Formats: sequence, C-alpha cells, structure tokens
Amino acid sequence: MTQKKLIIFMPSIEGGGVEKNLFIVTNYLSNKIDNLTVITASYKYKKKFNKKINLILPKKKIWNELGRRLKYLVCLILLIKFLLKNKNSAVFAFQANLYCVIVCKLLSIKIIIRSNSAPEGWSRNIIKKYLYKSIINKADKVMVNSHDFKKSMKKKFDVNCKVIYNPLNNIEIKKRSKTKIKNLYPKKTIKIINVGRFVDQKDQITLLKSLNLIKDKINFHLILMGRGILKKKLTHYISVNNLKKNITFINFKKNPYPYIKQSDLFVLSSKFEGLPNVLLEAIVLKKFIISSNCPTGPREILLNGKAGYLFSVGDFKQLSKKILLFSKNSTKVNNSFVRKAFNSLQRFDYDANLNNYLNLVKSIM
Repeated sequence: MTQKKLIIFMPSIEGGGVEKNLFIVTNYLSNKIDNLTVITASYKYKKKFNKKINLILPKKKIWNELGRRLKYLVCLILLIKFLLKNKNSAVFAFQANLYCVIVCKLLSIKIIIRSNSAPEGWSRNIIKKYLYKSIINKADKVMVNSHDFKKSMKKKFDVNCKVIYNPLNNIEIKKRSKTKIKNLYPKKTIKIINVGRFVDQKDQITLLKSLNLIKDKINFHLILMGRGILKKKLTHYISVNNLKKNITFINFKKNPYPYIKQSDLFVLSSKFEGLPNVLLEAIVLKKFIISSNCPTGPREILLNGKAGYLFSVGDFKQLSKKILLFSKNSTKVNNSFVRKAFNSLQRFDYDANLNNYLNLVKSIM
C-alpha cells in the first residue's frame, strides 16, 4: 500500500511562537516523509518552508492581507478540493480548527489536531463547550504542548491528549544571540523586556500598570517588542502616566535573542498560553523570569515557582511586588532561580521532541 500524503493545515501564519514551531516541525517532517503538503493563506512566509514541500496557497495574494476567519474559509475550500482528489491522505491541523475536523470526518480522513493555547472562550458558554467537546473528540489524535494543558483539556472537554513539548534549539538560540546590536538600555537601570503581540491575550497593560506603581521606587527601563492592534492603547497609557522615558517600543525582530540577552529580567504577562516558547528562549539565555500563572505552561516551565516568580493573571499589584523583590534580591539569590530554570530544559530537547512529532504523524499514516 502506498504511503498516505500528509497535509499540514495552517491557514494563518502570524510570526509568533506557534509559527516558529510550525517551520521547525514541518521542515523536519519533510526530510522524513514523502508527499508533504502545506495549506496556508500566508504568502509572506512561504520561503520559510523547505523546497521539498508542496505549498498550496490561494491564487490571489489578497487573501494574505485579510483576517484570520477569511483565511480559514479559503483554506478549508483548498483542503476539501485537495482531499477529494487525494483520498489516501492524512491531515495535521497545526492550529486547532473544528471545521477542519468536520471536513476530515465527512471525507473519512484521519486527522491530528494540535491545540496551541488553552481554549478558554469555548469553556465559558454551555453551548460552545458542548460543540467543542463533541467535535474535538472526533479527531483521531489531539496533541498539546504541556502537561498542565493536557489536564485542562481532560477536565473541561473530556479529551485525551498526547503531550509533545516544543523542540528547543539551544545551540541556535545561543548562536543567534551573539549578533551585535545597539545597546537600547540606559546605564544603571533594571533592564526589563517583554516580547509578544500587542493583543488582549498578552495583556501588556498589566505590566505597564505594575511599573507605574513602582516608577518612583526603582530605576528601570522596559523594552516592548512586538506589534498589534493594542499598540495605541499601550502608547496612550505610557503617555498619560509619564512613562515615556522608561519604555521603548521596537517592532518584532526575526532575531529577538540579542535583545533578550541585553536584559536582566523577562516578564510574561499573558492571560493564557499553551507553552510559551519565548519563556524557554529567555531561560536558554539565562534570564530571570517573572510570569503570570496563566493557563497553561508558565507554572510547568518555572517548576511551580521554584525557577522564577509567578503572579496571578491581571494582578498588577502582585506583579509590581515581584519586580521589587527581584530588584532587592542579591545576585546569588536571583542566579539560583536562573540556574534551576536552565537545568530543567532537558525536557524540551530538540531532537527528542521532533522525533515525537514524527512518531505521532506516522500513527495516522
């Protein structure tokens, strides 16, 4: 029997941690599996994929500029067309998509769903929760990237998930962090960085509120690296509270590691995650971490607070106290947290987790 064709379904590529994993995993799989196809509406990232990969994109580039929902719609149409012509196929939806599950089940196609962040919105409404639970359990395999996430999915939606951690390329991160850049931090300041899209999920406003509380107590400078629809809101808050001299915005960088390396402290303020790549990358560069105890990932990465500080989601007062504590700690105390975090990175071994992806995909082919 001929090997099935594998389709990786990722309609919208936005340049974050999920996308980094997409390129790493897809390019790895393309060297292990013949007949690999990627369906996406994001033209600008097509050069990131191995040339062996069959890329299917909408004919008109205008789809690249449209919103996520429209990208999903056009890519579902492309998926249906492909599957009707290639019935000996299997699908790996790299972002959980219920419509993709429905399409595959109607066409008797095996499918793996990769859920990359806690589906909080689906659990707040009884009807939505029932729909999500009913449909996602129809998938042949559901994959998540942390054990806390697995527990949450079982509790809320009674779905059994396979855990595969994000493959972490320590060597590449360290190498790229050596790129020389201009020093963006003033002298004699606590150097803080946050990297992430300026959207509600990432909740940078909580970080700004915490720093506003302690701006007269410590000398700090914050770099906000990212882009997104809430930048105006963040800029307005900074202006109104006279924080301009303390904060620098910079756009997303293909190589954020030299900027993280320059910092003393990495703060993640998210309302929810799956397993935040950026925390792992900051740990590789031996940075102290303060993170929201959001669902899911940070608590697991930081060993329940033994390898960094955790604060309650949205609690800017608690966050301000954690930043103050970091500033008052001795170097020895802070380094002990950093060392514990760094020594725990073996769980995210690059080769081992890529091999786990390969075995998962082979299970439906």
